[in-house]
Amino acid sequence: MRKPRDFDAELKALEDKARELKTRKVQQLGDLVIATGADQLSTDELAGALVAIAETKDISKREAWAKRGVMFFESRSRRAASASQRNPRSASAQPGGTQSPASGTGSQ
Repeated sequence: MRKPRDFDAELKALEDKARELKTRKVQQLGDLVIATGADQLSTDELAGALVAIAETKDISKREAWAKRGVMFFESRSRRAASASQRNPRSASAQPGGTQSPASGTGSQ
């Protein structure tokens, strides 16, 4: 005979997973702000820029921003790869061998 499902336990597990995902997303957003150098902006400036970006409907602007973002991440990947070739121990010390967000200042 089948064991009845514990809906309360399943719901709690889903809530815990959702909380973990949100926490990770917030952490990654903070890491991105630091990595791009945007942590030098005031909270008001950063919020205003994000609101303007979120409200922008101009596809060409959004595509240009996306390309710039790709270039930013690609340049970080190249820097991280060359750093790991110079010092293999530092790459293994960080999860996934990625570069610390504070070490990159973004692209101009």
